[in-house]
Amino acid sequence: MKKVKVYIERSEDGCFYAYAANPMILPYGLTGEGDSVEQAKTDWLNVYEATRARYEEEGKTFTEAEFTFCYDVPSFLRYYAGKLTFAGLSRITGISAAQLSQYANGYRNPSPKTTEKIQNSLHAFGDEVRAITLI
Repeated sequence: MKKVKVYIERSEDGCFYAYAANPMILPYGLTGEGDSVEQAKTDWLNVYEATRARYEEEGKTFTEAEFTFCYDVPSFLRYYAGKLTFAGLSRITGISAAQLSQYANGYRNPSPKTTEKIQNSLHAFGDEVRAITLI
């Protein structure tokens, strides 16, 4: 089974698009799109299943794949907006809530250094939460 990274990005038109980070890993092309991250992921998986069915109908060997979805910063912020507030993310990342809001709404784009800071802060927070034991 091939392991494929799928990038999900929000475009200037406000739609979300899913595409393979390295499209040459699979012998077939896949894309997904939608008005939300969830719709883009669902569309991606539907195209994958439709491709599998077409290969079976044509008697071709289908290459199975496992997907890891990766986000650009605006897409991540919008996708998790209902679960994480900008104020909470500000405390975790050290980046102001206003700046995070600007990223989420497409008014500004984070630099690679800021993107790395956000990712590292979220991973550290995840490790901290994973270590919690409740009694």
